Amino acid sequence: MLHSAELEYDAATAISQGRRERQEDAVAADFMAGAGAGFAVLADGMGGHAAGDVAARIVVTEVFAELKLRTGEPELLEPAIGAVLHNAADGANACLGEYASHQPQVQEQGMGATLLAPVLFRDRLYWISVGDSPLYLFRDGALIRLNADHSMAAELEKLVARGRMDPAEAAAHPDRHCVTSVLTGGGIPQIDCRSAPVRLQHGDIVLAASDGLLFLAEEEIAEVLAAECHSPSARIGAALMRRLAALDAPEQDNAAFCVIKPFDPQAPQPAAAETAAPPAPEQQPPDPAPAAARQRAGRRVVTFMAASSWRDAPEAGRSKTDASA
Repeated sequence: MLHSAELEYDAATAISQGRRERQEDAVAADFMAGAGAGFAVLADGMGGHAAGDVAARIVVTEVFAELKLRTGEPELLEPAIGAVLHNAADGANACLGEYASHQPQVQEQGMGATLLAPVLFRDRLYWISVGDSPLYLFRDGALIRLNADHSMAAELEKLVARGRMDPAEAAAHPDRHCVTSVLTGGGIPQIDCRSAPVRLQHGDIVLAASDGLLFLAEEEIAEVLAAECHSPSARIGAALMRRLAALDAPEQDNAAFCVIKPFDPQAPQPAAAETAAPPAPEQQPPDPAPAAARQRAGRRVVTFMAASSWRDAPEAGRSKTDASA
């Protein structure tokens, strides 16, 4: 049996439509006080007309329901968590396929969604992810991406690292923002499912997000988390949303995320003066980066082709998913 640190959780979700016509992200979380376990489910939908928002809601609803049914007995769920997460993803994927089979216009345009579902048991973090929605761990001032990035951008960066592509060519590649694996109702080319837990500790911050949050550079996200590391998760989420809004990016995508703070209830708390201090005046945002660096591509409606064409590409190198934390 795994030794367990008796951590509890402070968690909050946040969502923004950005500058898009529809909200195609969905997020839900379940962290009951005293349960010693919890989870979040996030999906970033894509497709024409209403397909993206429906896809995201189907994925979140199906995976959330599967996990909720099982979290009442965490001692039975944890040993089987890999199989349970795979089955939940397969079930959500099958539901997408069933829905699409009765919608002619969806069959023509295609629909799909990413999936990101972190599951926590005391100090142990597992997850499943499909697509490019990032899962971060913030610890000791450093922001670390934990899950694999199923995107063309990640594949292009590998080519650059191997000297097989010029960095400028990779940065300007027209398919850079396409994903290489999503739930579409068909085959799932790539799945990242944590087989052994990442150990969490008091003071960590876990952040599960859609790629709309990545209009902020990772350095900016880390700056917000560092400034608010003693704040409740809801305040951290609000601070991230304010920083995102301050960009005023004309192509701002939908953004959704869940902030999870594991904490030891027996640990000394910050001084009352520190916790009660009013928020510091907001600093003026830094000079905006060039438009090409700030603005991401339009909604990813061609990703289904990308997933198909990269199916036979070399397997992604090992990511931080199997590194000790």
